[in-house]
Amino acid sequence: MREIRFNLLLLFIAFNVLFSPALSDLVIHKLDRRIDLSSQIVRTTTSLKVENNGIDTVSDILLPFPDHRAKNLAYLMATISEGKGKTKVSSGSLPVRLVNPEGMPPALSWYAISLPKELGTGESISLDVKAVFTHVLRPFPEKITQADIQLLAFQDGAYYLSPYIVKVQTLTVKLPEPKVESYTKLENTKFSGSEIKYGPYEKVPSFSYSPIVVHFVNNKPFTVAQELVREIEISHWGNVQVTENYNIYHAGAQITGEFSRLDYQARPHVRGSSAFKNLVAKLPPRAHSIYYRDEIGNISTSNIWGDSAKTLLEIEPRYPIFGGWRTSFTIGYGLPLQDFLFQSQGKRFLNISFGCPMDEVVIENLIVKVVLPEGSKDISVSVPFPVNQSKETKISHLDMVGRPVIVLEKTNAVPEHNQYFQVYYKFNSLSLLSEPLMLIFGFFFFFVACIVYMHADLTISKSSASYMAKLQWDEVQTAIQQFQNIMNRCMAVHDKIEASLRDLSRTGDVQACKAARKAADSLLKDLSKELKPLLSFLQSSPQAVQILSKVEELVAKEKELQEKLMLKHSTVVDCYEKKFGGRETENRVASVQQKIALLRQEVDDLFEIIDEI
Repeated sequence: MREIRFNLLLLFIAFNVLFSPALSDLVIHKLDRRIDLSSQIVRTTTSLKVENNGIDTVSDILLPFPDHRAKNLAYLMATISEGKGKTKVSSGSLPVRLVNPEGMPPALSWYAISLPKELGTGESISLDVKAVFTHVLRPFPEKITQADIQLLAFQDGAYYLSPYIVKVQTLTVKLPEPKVESYTKLENTKFSGSEIKYGPYEKVPSFSYSPIVVHFVNNKPFTVAQELVREIEISHWGNVQVTENYNIYHAGAQITGEFSRLDYQARPHVRGSSAFKNLVAKLPPRAHSIYYRDEIGNISTSNIWGDSAKTLLEIEPRYPIFGGWRTSFTIGYGLPLQDFLFQSQGKRFLNISFGCPMDEVVIENLIVKVVLPEGSKDISVSVPFPVNQSKETKISHLDMVGRPVIVLEKTNAVPEHNQYFQVYYKFNSLSLLSEPLMLIFGFFFFFVACIVYMHADLTISKSSASYMAKLQWDEVQTAIQQFQNIMNRCMAVHDKIEASLRDLSRTGDVQACKAARKAADSLLKDLSKELKPLLSFLQSSPQAVQILSKVEELVAKEKELQEKLMLKHSTVVDCYEKKFGGRETENRVASVQQKIALLRQEVDDLFEIIDEI
């Protein structure tokens, strides 16, 4: 259906314009057109010799394109050619602009080539016109299996669409390889090697049209970047950092069915002929600090080759990319500042390439961000083709107001757009010292502040209520620590009493057990004497109100525990002296032992509560 609509549209144009007079008396004496289909990008090169047979001078030459084809026009350039064959040379490009001539059908888009000087009567000029189109080749079939080859269909006209009469014209269609499924055969058609030649055709009227369709094999990757964001950051400390974020997909015939990695690894040229597994980026010769990563992390499947003219970076995605598949990744590298930053007329300017460093990649949306040093002013940009321009600010480390960023955006970018562009700006060299001085003074004031803090007495008044309260609380904390130490020593004495009873049951030495009891009594009396002044201080201190009740409860529990231990000790010793059996002894101290265990647990809980307070 698409082919039928395409043919009917152009037939409608030809029918309505064929019998209309030419736009001028210009005549194309000879026209050679060459269409290159060796990649996904269709490049048309047209060499034509135009002569003015009218009485008026002519300053423009019109180029029409069908609207459906013009929307895919990515690049258009016209130059003046001189000489023939190998001696043929082309001068600088001529201005080309979009125009809207009156009386022409709406299905055509018109471009005008502005001649360097008006073409007088009988004068002629030779031109070379290069047009680059994207998304023109259509996969046919649109879906293939992993093992199938990729077939494409291309539609165009055997005659050059022109408002002028063409006396002699030829067309050459170059294919990527000498394999073709089918092609339209017209008069004077020849297929040789990987080229299909139509013509020569003589005395072709204006707006003549004869459709041709070529169905051919093309397994080259259809690499399309849905978006490419290039950030070029200038540092006057000697480096230009370039970061490129890619969002790529394969725009060829979509793969259908299951994918077998085993088959692909075994025969990649047969079981994956339409896929691409690597990309090659041509970087500047002294690129350094190169990295390649994606959202997962660093990707080690990359290789670098370099010489004095270039640096080649071969990157391999984590998986082969078939039709309809996508991948995203980032590459970055540094460049020497002196190779790309220059000075002219009191301004500095960056001179660097605009487009993608990878060959034959179509970029649907290309965004180039140039990050200038903080303090740059009087910024201007020179780009050799139309782009959308805007400005923004980037905040980075040690920035005060942020760095100015020039944002250049181009849709439908092709390798022909990978030309050098310039960003001019003014920058005071003294501004380079701002960041080092900021660091120096920052550390200086930090250390000065530390010294002042360590040596200064920041207390408002030593007689103030808050200060006195802090001193009293410090004294209470010291007393509590001493109290806890004494209580721990008391508990250690309790443990010795228990140990003496265990030794009695093992050795039967009653005298040794009594001696241990006597020593424990002496220690506990001494500790009780040490405890009295601490308790008096805590009872008299207002800061100890919240903890005094727990301290007194702990003292009472320890006293009770001490009494129970002594009772147990006396009972056990008495039983041993009266030669009671072990079971009878246990029965006599069982109730006391339960009380001791309970008191020990209560004492431990009180210790924890006091620690928390």
